[in-house]
Formats: sequence, structure tokens, C-alpha cells
Amino acid sequence: MPSASPTAAPVAAASLDAAIAALSGRTLAVLTGAGVSTDSGIPDYRGAGAPVRTPMTFQQFLAGDAARKRYWAGSHLGWKRFDTAAPNAGHRALVELELAGVVDGIITQNVDGLHLRAGSQRVVDLHGTMDKVRCLNCGQSYARSSIAERIAHDNPWLELPSAVELSPDGDVQVTDVDQFAIPACSVCGGILKPEVVFFGEFVPKEKFEEASALMQSADALVIAGSSLAVNSGIRLLEQAHRRRLPVVIINRGMTKGDNRATVKIDAGTTETLMALAERLCS
Repeated sequence: MPSASPTAAPVAAASLDAAIAALSGRTLAVLTGAGVSTDSGIPDYRGAGAPVRTPMTFQQFLAGDAARKRYWAGSHLGWKRFDTAAPNAGHRALVELELAGVVDGIITQNVDGLHLRAGSQRVVDLHGTMDKVRCLNCGQSYARSSIAERIAHDNPWLELPSAVELSPDGDVQVTDVDQFAIPACSVCGGILKPEVVFFGEFVPKEKFEEASALMQSADALVIAGSSLAVNSGIRLLEQAHRRRLPVVIINRGMTKGDNRATVKIDAGTTETLMALAERLCS
């Protein structure tokens, strides 16, 4: 079983003690955002110093080949980085909490798959996952690795720049894509799309119901590394608020849920989750 490292940066003692008091003896649901993966080399959208990004919307993706060429070229390069990213100590602390029976499951807004790679068993990927691709026409599903092989074969000129601005959704800004060959469905020739929720798309109903079911079985909610700027996170916070559950928010900087938090810890997620695991699992 992973254990918290004594080298973790200290978290403010008063905030940590208040969080432990709110969470002790309770079964936790955990909602994670991009801040949980920054220590794995994947940036967030809204953290301090994050560049302004304008992710492609679902409507833009559907609009024509030009947009899909740009998206698939950038997404392919970003996937190479995602595929080699490793879970960090914060991911492993959540595994420890789950194995100890403290955490009942994780709802994540991230599409990087790092919770599963770390060993978490119950993960609701609210916004989808980058490691699967689906045809929008016939529904055929593909492993992302197989699509990546096709893209590399059909676009041998496409190489990862030495300095690349990776986005939390795995996209990379690429401009010279006129000659890019877009992958198509090998069954029907339809449009392929990674199984992630684009801006302008709704979270699939079954995914949100799965997240809500996890919330219903929990006695408290921990929100880690999310600014709660996306509606899906706010809706889950509202569920906890209506049931008067303790809510602990861990995030550097303000979030849209701070006024509804029982405890707000303004610190990094990795060191805070490690500290919580050390205290709650002892």
C-alpha cells in the first residue's frame, strides 16, 4: 500500500486540522480537477501562470475538415505526452484512502486516465477519457493507441515541437496542418472523435447519474484541484450542500464553491492529499 512521504511540503496546520475534524469517520466522495495532475506535468486551465487557452468547441469540430485537421494534429501530439505521464503522489494518496475504505470513489473532470493508472478502482470519468475514440456515425469504438499508430503512419512529417504548450485536454496548438490526413472510421468512414466532452457538449446523462450515485453514498465531499468553473462540478457541490454534507475544497486560489465549503485549504493538492491520507488512514 502506498504511504505518504515525509518529504511532502507542509500544509497549514489549522486548515489541515479543520479538514480532519470535518472528514474523520465519514465515507468520502472525491471530485478532482486539473490541479491534481499538474505535478504529473499536465497543466491546468486556470491556475496561476496558466496561459489563456481557447479549446475547440464541439460545434467547431463538426464544422469541417479544416477544424478537424487542426484538432487531430494537435491532439495526436498531446496524446504522446499524456501517454507517458505518470501518476503523482497525490493520485497515490487517493488510492491509499480508497484501500483503507475512507474514499468510496473518485469523480474526475480530468481526461488523462491517471487515477486508474495509479490504481484507483472506482473512477467516474465525468468528462470522458483520451484513451478511447468513437465514430460519431456508427458508434464503433477504438483504442486511442491504434488511432495514434494510423496517424503516425499517414502523417510521418508530424513531429512534436521541442517547446510545446500542452492543454489539460491533451491538445497542442499546431498551425501548419493543410497536408494532415484525418483518421476516419474503418467501418463506415465516419467522423472519429476522442471520447472526451468538448466545450459545448453536455456530460453524458449516464456519467452524471453515476457520479450522483457516488455522491448519494458518501458522507462528505472532497474537491481537489478544481476551480469549479465548469457546471458539472458545481452541480455535484450543490448535491452535497443540499444534504448538508461537509465539503473540503483543496485548491490554490479561489474557486466558485469557496462560500459553500466547510473547510477551504489554499495549498497544492499533492501535499494536501498526502497529509490527509497520513492522518485519515492511521
